[in-house]
Order: sequence, then C-alpha cells, then structure tokens
Amino acid sequence: MLPFRLIDRIKFILERQLVKGAGFQLLVVGVFIGLISLVGGLLVVPQGGDFEEPASAIWWAFLRLTDPGYLGDDVGTWQRFVSTLLTISGYVVFMGTLVAILTRWLIAKMADLERGLTPVTLKNHVVVLGWTSQTLPLLSELLGSSGRMRRFLEKHDAQKLNLVVLSEDASAAQVHELRSEPGIGRRARQIILRSGLAIQPDALHRVACLDAAAVIVPSATHEAGSLVTSDVETVKALLSIAAQARHFKAPLPFVVAEIQDVRKLPVIERAYSGAVEVVAGDATISRLMVQNILHPGLSEIFNELLTAGDGNEIYIRGGESLAGMTLGELAAARPDVIVLGLLKYRDVGWDVQLLAPSDSRIDSSDRVVIMARDYSETEPDPKRTNLPQLARGQAIRVDRPADQQNHRVLVLGWNRRIPSLIAEFLSYGQRHFEVDLVSVVPRAEREQAIVQYVDNVERLTCQHIEADYMVEGELRRIGPARYDTVILLSSDRLASGEEADARAMVGYLQLEDILADSARRPQLIMELSDPDNRHLLDGHQSEMMISPMILSHVLAQVALRRELRIVLDELFTVGGAEIQFRDPTDYPLPASATFQVLEKTVAAEGELALGLFRGKPDERGQHLLLNPPREQYLDLQSGDRVVVLCLTQ
Repeated sequence: MLPFRLIDRIKFILERQLVKGAGFQLLVVGVFIGLISLVGGLLVVPQGGDFEEPASAIWWAFLRLTDPGYLGDDVGTWQRFVSTLLTISGYVVFMGTLVAILTRWLIAKMADLERGLTPVTLKNHVVVLGWTSQTLPLLSELLGSSGRMRRFLEKHDAQKLNLVVLSEDASAAQVHELRSEPGIGRRARQIILRSGLAIQPDALHRVACLDAAAVIVPSATHEAGSLVTSDVETVKALLSIAAQARHFKAPLPFVVAEIQDVRKLPVIERAYSGAVEVVAGDATISRLMVQNILHPGLSEIFNELLTAGDGNEIYIRGGESLAGMTLGELAAARPDVIVLGLLKYRDVGWDVQLLAPSDSRIDSSDRVVIMARDYSETEPDPKRTNLPQLARGQAIRVDRPADQQNHRVLVLGWNRRIPSLIAEFLSYGQRHFEVDLVSVVPRAEREQAIVQYVDNVERLTCQHIEADYMVEGELRRIGPARYDTVILLSSDRLASGEEADARAMVGYLQLEDILADSARRPQLIMELSDPDNRHLLDGHQSEMMISPMILSHVLAQVALRRELRIVLDELFTVGGAEIQFRDPTDYPLPASATFQVLEKTVAAEGELALGLFRGKPDERGQHLLLNPPREQYLDLQSGDRVVVLCLTQ
C-alpha cells in the first residue's frame, strides 16, 4: 500500500470542510486569515519599534490584510514589503474568497426560495399535484369559474382563491408560462409554486395538503413499459396524504384524482378513505370518441360544454333556495337556461334523474342540473319575464337503431388509450365495429395490451397493421376512403405533446390529400395533446378533440362541484340520458319556428331540446347553436339537425 502524502491529506481535509456549506467555508477562510496574520506579524517582530510584543505585530498584519488603506503608513523597506504582501493576500483571501462565498450562498438561497421549498401557510386553498400538459388549462379553468368559485369560497369561508401547484422542479420559467397563459395572466400571483413530487411525503406537507379545501391529482405521462405509471404515483400520493392525516390526527381533505386505468378504481378507494372523486381519463376520452362516432358532429358539443371559453356549461345548483318549485316552474323562471334534471340523494349516493318530468318537485336536499352560459343566469332575475311553462311527461326510452352493417373504423397511431377505446366499442352490444389499428408499434405488444385490458375482445373484429401512416405510400395502400371513420391519435411515446401533435397534424394534411380524389369521404376525428395547437389547422374539416383541455375542465369543475362527475358519466356513457341529433322533419314544426316553439314540440315527445346543429357552418366555422334565445327564429334549412337530450336503452 502506498503511503499518503502530507499534501494530499491536507487537501482532503480541506475538501471535506468546504463541501459542508457556506458556514464551514467561512470557517476555513477565517483560519487562513488568522494564519496569514500570524505569519505576517512574526515577520516584522524582529524589527522592534512599534512592535514591542507579538500581539501588536499580528494586529498590524491583520489590519493590512483586511484594509489596504493602511499601506501608506508603513516605514522601512522590509515593513513595506511585508505590508504589500499582506495587502495582496487580503485582496485574494479576505475580499475575493469571502465575497465569492457570500455571493454563492446568497444565490443558492435565492434559488432555493424560487424552487419553493418552504411550506405554505394557507388554509382552504386548492392544491394541484403535478406540472403536466393539463396544469395550465386546469389553473385557467379554476380561475375562470367565477360563479362556481364564489360559491366554493363561501362554502369554505375563504376570502380569496389561492392555488398551490406542486412541480418536480419549480422555476422562473414556469412562472413566465403562467403569466403568458390566456385566462391566467396577471392572476398568476394567486398561484404558488412548490418543488417536489406527489409521491414524496415532505412535498405533500410543503403544499399543506391537509389544510386544503380540495386536492387535484392529474395524470402525468410516462414512458411506455415503465414500471412506475401515473396511477402508481396517484395511489402513493393518496397513501401519503392518508398517513399524514393519521399522524397529525387531522381530517382527510377532498381529493379529485385522475387515473388512466379505470380498473384501478377499487385500489384508489382502498388507499383513501376520505372524500374522493375519481375521473378515469382514458375511459372519459374513449367514451367521447365512440359517442362522436355514433353521432358525427358531437365533438362541437364536447368542446363547448367541456372546455373553457364562450358558450354553455353544465352547472349544478343546490335545492335549498329552490325547494318547493317544480322543474317546469324553475325553467319558466329562468328564461336563459335549460333545466336538464335532478340529482336526488339516496343511501348509496346520488340518483341521477336527467329528463325528469316537468312536474317533479325540488326538495331542499336535491341538486338541480342546469345548462347555461354563465352561473349568474341560474340566479333569479326579477327584470326578466317568465316563460310559459312546458309540460313534459315521463321520458320514453328510445331503442338504439341496430347497425345493419359493420361500422369500419381506422385508427392511425397508438397510445395507452387504445385498450379502453376497444372496451368502449364493445360496450355498445347492439352495434358491430370493425377496427383496424395502424402503428409502428409491434403487433404482439399491442395485442397483449388489449387482451390484458379487455376480457371478451373476440367479439370485436380488430386487425393490426404494422405501418407508418406518415409514409404516404403506406397510407394510400391502406385505403382510408374505405372506412366510415378515421381517427388520428396523438402518440404518448414521443418526448412532448408538441411532437405528438406535429405527427398527427402532418398525418391529417396527408390524409386530406389522399381523400381529395376520392368520391367517398369518411368521418375524420383528430386528437391533440397540446392546447396551443388547436388554432393551427384553420378551416380543417375534421372533428378535433383536445384531451388535456377536456380532462382539465372536468377535473377543475368536479373539484369545485363534486356532483358534476356523475352527471357527466350519465351523459357520456352507454345507456341512460344521451345527447343525439334528430331530423327536424321528425317533429310537427311550422315553417318559421322559434326555439321556444321547438322546445315545446320536443317536450311533447318526452325529450328536451338543447339547440340546433347547422348543416352549413357560420362565419366562424361553427355548426352548433346551443341554448339560443327562446324568441330567436331558427330558419331551418336542409341538413340542419335538432340537438336533443333523450333516454336510451
């Protein structure tokens, strides 16, 4: 064994002290200053004169080391020489090193503060666990929901909405993103960033989860094949919150959790015994896609009801101020809204009664489901004239028309949502779908993912095609014009949503070029991941669904009004209440009918008129006219369809 050199041992000891932080670094510098002062003082002691004792000489050396202004007071060549060396050493050690250590410590401390490592001291705030593609639209939804937010704050006795976001690495760049996001802007000061992961108990304490009025856990995207999925992180976060509550003997906060795999719902319920609403992200988007296939044009209704911006939304009002009224009386007293139905509380939860008869009486414990442009329209307005009451009896369940021919669906691309999409196709037992899946992902991997998710996949005709739809020749050989519906999916295997959407949009433009020479045009549905890309394809002829925006809206609104989740489940799943398009000739309508006349005519059939879907788009490229003014003449044209809410088997 080679012996250690003395210099190496000294350097090692110094290194171990310097890495301990600014305090130890200052201690090392102080030792060096002391040693230099000692050596400098001893060098001038033999001169005598003013240095009768070593202490005076050492003090003289320390003053020259720390302040170069003393340099002109020295007498004698040797004293001036030593003083000059001490002054130069002072510039290097005392000023240079000391300032460098303090500056680095200050910068590090400011960086730590910017990262948000200090626990927040808030109560009744809203916590968002994770910075994903859904975070910015989610925060925008929360800040933009003025009516719901006002009621939410009143319920929790809070003066102002405070949002706390837990990001893996909070930074000034994310603050800039917040300020640049439409719908946030200057209100970014209401948002507090904290660093950490949702699976870290310390990070959950940092955002004060136990004191929050609501905790939202959106799903993050993970690499394919990763053992740590977003659902695993969600379960771990819920377990950590529950463990903290047990440790501090505090009540569990209300949680809205998004999961990718709906089969994990029992695990979520077992992991968290508090109030929790689970939004199945993959299943929700899959339901909307299949509904859109069954009712072409339905994506415009999704984009209006389930995204922020102008247009109508679904609101839920408590029955306390409406007790004793019937639904017909309420609809007549609120001329700017459409009353969709009731929620009645049972022992096992809420009973959804959309399309309840107009003579149904509202109890104080009920919730009323309303569609309106703004929450203020659901409030009484004595200045408005009441509408005539409509008599709508018990809704008659409508049988879905059996599919006489196979509905052929071409899916371009692959993501984790495909198995739930296949399961949703199978849930419509009276319809038969033929699905061709085109992707560069190996066939065996896709088949395994579907079989693990779906039990009776053999009931569905599903063919796997290994090809890259970005290659025009391969896409032409597939023959997209032969299908009834073509779906372009945003891949979750790329580094970012921008890259995934770039592939989808290029594929769409290529698809349009191929279909331009075809006599038959299938229905086109395009899914995007980045909300910023929604305006890039101006004048597109496809139906567009932006998954993060839809899921962000659902998560935000369920956090503010938890009963909304079961209403959306009722509307967008097989069976029960469903939004459909009808031919105006199915109803005895006059040539020039107002929406009020249409509403009365549809009510006689036990259904609810929601609006009109124009055959030709308006100047903004939109077909949908939802909840128009009652006195507006509809001027029905060929190709127009009536949007109704009905009950299906």
